[in-house]
Amino acid sequence: MGWGVVDEHAGTLQLVDYGAITTPAGMAQPQRLRILYDELQSLLQRYQPNDAAVEELFFSRNVTTALSVGQARGVVLLAFTQIDIPIYEYKPLSVKQAVSGYGNADKKQMQEMVRITLQLNRIPKPDDAADALAVAICHAYSGPMLRRTST
Repeated sequence: MGWGVVDEHAGTLQLVDYGAITTPAGMAQPQRLRILYDELQSLLQRYQPNDAAVEELFFSRNVTTALSVGQARGVVLLAFTQIDIPIYEYKPLSVKQAVSGYGNADKKQMQEMVRITLQLNRIPKPDDAADALAVAICHAYSGPMLRRTST
């Protein structure tokens, strides 16, 4: 699972940190979810975010993959909710439009826009981390409006 932390000051985004939480292949799903939860708790303590942004699920043809992703997403939502961090969810199309200005942008275009937006020398790796940063950028652009309209 990729993750990314960005900070916004006066309309300018700055990368704080990013990475991916990985689990050993072949490990039982409950133990994998526990690792995800524990690692996420550590990240939340380290960075103490004001908001959380997650990508909404899209339906997958592979039921097993969809179930695993849904379970992991549930762990993520629980971790944020337990410490009262507001959660904002974005459709993949919204993320692409916010970051690249084009709803059909491909992965390479998105990664390059993440690199440019955050003024990085290279595209963040692994791909899951770059994807997470794209969601964070989308939220940095969209979040203030969502906060104003949700009150």
